[in-house]
Amino acid sequence: MNNFTFYSPTLFAFGDGEEQNTGALVRRFGGTKVLMVYGGGSIKRNGAYDDAAASLRAAGIPWVELGGVQPNPRSGKVYEGIELCRREGVDFILAVGGGSAIDTAKAIGVGVPYDGDFWDFFSKQAAEKTVPVGVVLTLSATGSEASDSSVITLEGENLKWGNIKSDIYRPVFAVMNPRYTCSLPAYQTASGATDMLSHIMERYFTPTEHVDVTDRLCEGLMKTILTAAPKALADPSDYNARADLMWAGMLAHNNLCGVGRRQDWASHQIEHELSALYDCAHGAGLAVVTPAWMTYVMDRDIARFAQFAVRVFGCEMDFHQPENTARAGVERLVAWLRSIGMPTTFAEIGARAEDIPALVAHRAKKPGAFPFGGFTPIHEDDMTAILELAAR
Repeated sequence: MNNFTFYSPTLFAFGDGEEQNTGALVRRFGGTKVLMVYGGGSIKRNGAYDDAAASLRAAGIPWVELGGVQPNPRSGKVYEGIELCRREGVDFILAVGGGSAIDTAKAIGVGVPYDGDFWDFFSKQAAEKTVPVGVVLTLSATGSEASDSSVITLEGENLKWGNIKSDIYRPVFAVMNPRYTCSLPAYQTASGATDMLSHIMERYFTPTEHVDVTDRLCEGLMKTILTAAPKALADPSDYNARADLMWAGMLAHNNLCGVGRRQDWASHQIEHELSALYDCAHGAGLAVVTPAWMTYVMDRDIARFAQFAVRVFGCEMDFHQPENTARAGVERLVAWLRSIGMPTTFAEIGARAEDIPALVAHRAKKPGAFPFGGFTPIHEDDMTAILELAAR
């Protein structure tokens, strides 16, 4: 196990009815005027908007609104939010929604006190100040309610980057009522479960040795997601399944499972190019990329992939040919993804094999573009080969 520092300061108010404390939490963390950031109409249909507004009103906190945040959030809303905060004297940002609203709020937060372009923090420098961000979570997926990062797409250049990483981005609180997720469409629930599973796998596949504690944490969370997601899809009102998914999504990405070990993140880096070009759901893109990445790199450490297959999917260990067990684990993963309605091929997300050179070239625009990946270095030819596997 490697040395590490772990810092996770977010306050979590978890459970049915906790949304009533939103206004008090804003007050607790110094907010006197709020920018409420959200996406489309879902938060008004599931009651999250009305609940947040009522709680702010009860606490005597005025607010202004920035709606219309899209999946794969764009820079335009960030610029709009920065201007609105400055004009209205906002000192607290409340994201009501899922990862797109939260990531937009985080980017607005660091942009408000900064004299330059907020994109500087995504391309060349670290943020030092932010307007505090709180969250009312309505989607179990990205873990952005507790993470130290944000992913934004720069419009015009279509660059989807998330290469910021600092504890300054962590929300000061997250209100997490699983009941808000009961009205989600099945595809969003499945995409969210795939995203959180991938967050754990990016940490699980590591070259670091002697990481038994975090291995077992990862395995327990992955098995919980594998069980809870089908339950939530079968019965969308299953509160316990929704609660398991919501808490697992947070634990998947607050880095508790990643301390003391080198992490990978190659599948995420590749997927960002897919969703930047095709605007597919992030979880859907990961469902296509991750099995292809696993197939391509597993021979670097067959034992770890066989361990994943046995401990997470219950495959029988082939001690004479462990590569058979490793491949069986990938097959079980693909079967599970299909069982919850996730795409597993290029065609299903609208991707085309002829676009692969453009996807690799687009990745090359990113600072430090190649090689990437902590499990094993991914160069241009490796990314091409992984995408070709995904396109079969």
